[in-house]
Amino acid sequence: MTIAVIIPVLNEEATLPFLLKGLPPLAFGEIILVDGGSGDRTVEVANSLLEPLSHPHHRIISGPKGRAAQMNAGAAQANTDILLFLHADTELPHNVKRVVEQVLDQPQHVGGRFDVRFPHDRGFAWIISRMMNLRSRLSGICTGDQAMFVRRSVFESMGGFADLPLMEDLEFSRRLKRQGKVVALKDTVTTSFRRWEQHGPLQTIVRMWTLRFLYWVGRDPHALHQYYSHVR
Repeated sequence: MTIAVIIPVLNEEATLPFLLKGLPPLAFGEIILVDGGSGDRTVEVANSLLEPLSHPHHRIISGPKGRAAQMNAGAAQANTDILLFLHADTELPHNVKRVVEQVLDQPQHVGGRFDVRFPHDRGFAWIISRMMNLRSRLSGICTGDQAMFVRRSVFESMGGFADLPLMEDLEFSRRLKRQGKVVALKDTVTTSFRRWEQHGPLQTIVRMWTLRFLYWVGRDPHALHQYYSHVR
């Protein structure tokens, strides 16, 4: 099985060097970076890092602003069996290719996700990551921070991500569960704690849970996006 890693980016020049330098050893079939109209040096930095690589299948494309649209644009360019969606501030484990292939070697499995942790795995960071993983395991719902992966054929049959300004990962995950087994891996990805640090852990928890509660009770994500600042 071949895997394409699809990375939606917007103004990520600071995070890209660490991310892109770590991807080639993971032996992905394709690396597709989708820029949503960055105003910084994101595209220039990405080109400078990807061009010298010996990796034969990497590309940088432009897409409409918004993670859902960017991830759909990247998926449309992929020619692999599996799609893995990765945030620019998230580091994959060294065994990612092996564990993903093991999961999808089982026909009843349609996709999966990783557990998440933060670089400094203590205090609030330790508590928040464990709560995220437990909530995901109990609900069967994945978030973008958890590096979701899916069979390309299943992704295409589902029509990809819904065109939402936020909650696109939850909406997709909920639909994916209906297609078959979604595996919750105990292997971990390491994601940035920056959003929690910017607004404070407790304030961020309250804001995110408020957004999710309003979404689950039927509020239009487009309306929510108008009244709440971006917390991702």
